[in-house]
Formats: sequence, structure tokens, C-alpha cells
Amino acid sequence: MTSWPPFTKVLIANRGEIAVRIIHACRELGIASLAVYSQADAGARHARMADEALDIGPAAATDSYLRGERLIAAARAHGADAIHPGYGFLAENADFAKAVIDAGLRFIGPPPQAIRAMGDKAQARSLMEAAGVPVVPGYQGSDQSESRLLAEAGRIGYPLMVKAAAGGGGKGMRIAHTAAELPEALAAARREAAHAFGDDRLILERYIANGRHIEIQVLADQHGHIVHLNERECSIQRRHQKIIEEAPSPYMNPELRANMGAAAVAAAEAVGYTNAGTVEFIVDPQSGDAYFLEMNTRLQVEHPVTELTTGLDLVAWQMRIAAGAELPPGLRQPYPPCGHAIECRLYAEDPAHGFLPDSGPVLRFIPPAGPGIRVDSGIATGDTVSTHYDPLLAKIIVHAEDRPAAIRRMQKALRATALLGLHSNLAFLQAVLAHPRFQAGDTTTRFIAEHLPQWQPPSSLPIEVLIAAALATAPRNATPLAPHTTPTPWQTLTRFRIGQ
Repeated sequence: MTSWPPFTKVLIANRGEIAVRIIHACRELGIASLAVYSQADAGARHARMADEALDIGPAAATDSYLRGERLIAAARAHGADAIHPGYGFLAENADFAKAVIDAGLRFIGPPPQAIRAMGDKAQARSLMEAAGVPVVPGYQGSDQSESRLLAEAGRIGYPLMVKAAAGGGGKGMRIAHTAAELPEALAAARREAAHAFGDDRLILERYIANGRHIEIQVLADQHGHIVHLNERECSIQRRHQKIIEEAPSPYMNPELRANMGAAAVAAAEAVGYTNAGTVEFIVDPQSGDAYFLEMNTRLQVEHPVTELTTGLDLVAWQMRIAAGAELPPGLRQPYPPCGHAIECRLYAEDPAHGFLPDSGPVLRFIPPAGPGIRVDSGIATGDTVSTHYDPLLAKIIVHAEDRPAAIRRMQKALRATALLGLHSNLAFLQAVLAHPRFQAGDTTTRFIAEHLPQWQPPSSLPIEVLIAAALATAPRNATPLAPHTTPTPWQTLTRFRIGQ
């Protein structure tokens, strides 16, 4: 029987909203939290909230959050007995996971060999084929010559997806609709893969143009028990990155859920998986076939929709499993979803200009609140959004009795959200939620390209927003002007940026 709490202190090797989420879980479990921050994050919300916080290095991630040896040394020096990697950075780095274990600490995640097996997309495809998990028709062989790739492309057929074998996060991916487009797609994907991952190997897959991106959450303990916790619909994407997720999928039926759940469990079994993970599929609505895409060997950004439809705290279960706890019998059976949950990712980016990321001061952030609304946020009013990291600011999640009610609740939550000081995708999210095809549940990975390709924000802002912006930027200690004196810009401006 595992003693409780299983750890005395957990070092959180991450930042932003996921670090805040893990801190909350530690508090619930009675575990001390040890945050790390770069010099750019010295006043960040996760650093302010943790029981302890340490400066881990300069602003660049390569000099701070990606320095595994510093993180391990900090954990040992400050009495942490486990490290939670969150997602991104070192979360799917098998060498880091092994180094944590070799240092006598617990890694709150899967075993290094599972991370390594699933981190290589070519190896993962081969493993899944051997395990009987259906994969998209493609090629992942060791012969990477252009002549071989061109020949395999002709066999697979077009349109074709070119993917980095060591990739993730949408990097090193290109689509070739014809044979004439393939050479440039190969060259571009190779360049990006080499830059992002230090590995220019590619795999080819048939591109399912109007597919649905559906993933299955799995949970596996160290005693041989693996359970799937249903699906999440993740088809609303920009640049192969998800922005809206929901559970359950409006496309799903009991038979497909059972088949995809069984395939996800088989995938986890094939690599000796433990802890929380996600098996991603592309579903062809024409045939109804579901194909394995990849396995994310970590917690997912969209895990809250599963939590709200199952009543489970996945981060707490990550910690329990890492400590050796066994999944109880009630969790080893099919776990039907309860109600409907939707998550919207709030990014500092400009959807009207190619979703370019933005940075700068957060002059005002007012998150929504109320029944059925949850906000996982890494920012607060007065913080600064850095250019050094992912522009994800917060996640707005709602839960209701069914999908129409969840959509209405999310629309209300988005209307109640205010973010001043930098561009965000808030109005774009509202446009997606209001679209008739989204409300009908008719979503594919090409939803944005087909329905909102030239989206522009409303032409004018409500007067309330303009007043709030004026109040937020007004000088707090300006010297009163003499009567009838016209103020100069030097008296009224507190900050500005060229071009904005």
C-alpha cells in the first residue's frame, strides 16, 4: 500500500499555466511545490504561487528550462523527491527522464523507454503495425533518398503528408497535393526538421484532407492495469496546432469509442506504458476508419475536458501512479463520459495576420467566472508576455449537461473575458463558436481553412473596451495640469510601441 502523500516536494520543470495547474494539484494532495523560473519569468504567476521558486537561468529556454542537469541539481539541493515535467520543454525527452531516475528521484511521467519508442514517429508506426493498431498508409523506412521517397509517394498516392520522423508540435510537416509539389515539400520539411530536432529523417503518410483529429486519453499504472478515459475532439486547428478541444466528440458512437479505446490500450501495452498518455488518431469520415497518428507520452494541454467529463484529477493520478499506486477496480472498466466539456486556448497572437505571436505587457486580464466555468491561467494583470516562449496564456474550459449547453456557456465565458495590452485570439474563438458548422458538430482539420480563411476582427471596439483601455493606461501619478492647459504627449503617455 502506497503511503500518502507519496512525495514531500515536487519540482515543476515547466512554466505558465501548466506549472500553475500542477501547483494546484500539489496543494490538494498536501505536497510542497518547487517552481523554477528564467530571468524573463522572475515575476511570473507560477513563480509567485509556488511554495518555493528558484532562478534557473537566462531568458532563453536553452539556457534555463531546457537545462536538465540544472533542474535535477535544484531538486536534489532543495529536498524535492520528484520532478513533474508538465508538457513541452523536457516532458518527452527520454534522456532527461532517465537522468531524473538515475539521480534517485521519481519522474512523474512514463518510463524512458516508452518515451523513446513513441518519440520516433517512424519507430512508433512500425511498433503499432506490429501490435495490430491501424496506421495511415505510408512509408517510414530507413532509405531516405529522394528517389525512394518519390517512389513510395507514388505507391501511397496523393494528397500526401510529409512529417519529421522525430517531430512533434506541427514542426517539419508539409502537404503535397501532387507529385510536382513533393520535391519542395520534402526539402522544406527536411530543413525544418533538422533545425527543430537535429534529425532530418522523414516519413510519408496519406493525407486525409477532411479528417477528424480525435485522441484517446489513457491511464496506466505500474501493476499492468491500463484504462482509456474516452476521447477528445481536436479538429479545430491552425498550423497543425489545436485551439479548441471538446469531450466527448460529436462524431463518436459507442462502437467507434470501444474500437478506438481498445486500439489506444493496445498501443500503450506495446511500449510498456505507465502514467498518463494520449493516443492520437485521424478519422476518415468518408469510410469511418480511424488511423493511429502518434502517441503523446505526457499530459496534454487539453486534459481538462477529460477531467470535467470523468470527475478525475489526471495530474493527481500522475503523481499517484509515479509513486506506485494501483488503479482501483472502478477505474479499470469502461468509463462513460458525463456531460460535455469544451476548452478554448487563449493565445497572444494575431489571427488576422497569420496567427503571428505577440508579446508585451498584460494591461488588464479579467478571466470569466461562474458555474461550470474553469480557467487554467499562467498570467495576471501586470505580467509581461515574453517573446521567448509559447504564446499560450490561458485555457477557458466549460462543462454542461450536453453540447448545445456547453457551447452557450463557452460563448458567455468568452464574452466575459477581457485581455488588454496585446493581440489575442479571443475574438477569433468567438467566431468559431458562433459558426453554424461548429454548432452542428461538423468539424474537420480543415475547418479554419474552409470557413474562416480571411477572418478579420470586428471593425470597431465596444465603447466599454475603449474606456477600460484608457483607464488601464492612464498615468497613476501624473502632476495635475493648470486650468485650460493642453497636455503634451510626454505628460499623458505611459508607454507605446512603434507601429501600434
